[in-house]
Amino acid sequence: NGLTHRHGSAYDRGGADSYYGRDYEPHYYVGATYSSERVPEVLMTAEEIEAYKLGWDENEKAGNFKNWG
Repeated sequence: NGLTHRHGSAYDRGGADSYYGRDYEPHYYVGATYSSERVPEVLMTAEEIEAYKLGWDENEKAGNFKNWG
């Protein structure tokens, strides 16, 4: 599920989306990122959405963003 901190989890995707400057769009991957089924927000549980938000918020607070320069 999306509740762990594994690569592809909701938490991981929230942090990655924040880091890369992507839009806030809760989702996660069943397995490996990009090569397994993507679970969109409409199919996520409240807990999974909260995990995505936590990953996003923690990265935003840390100010850890990709330097595109």
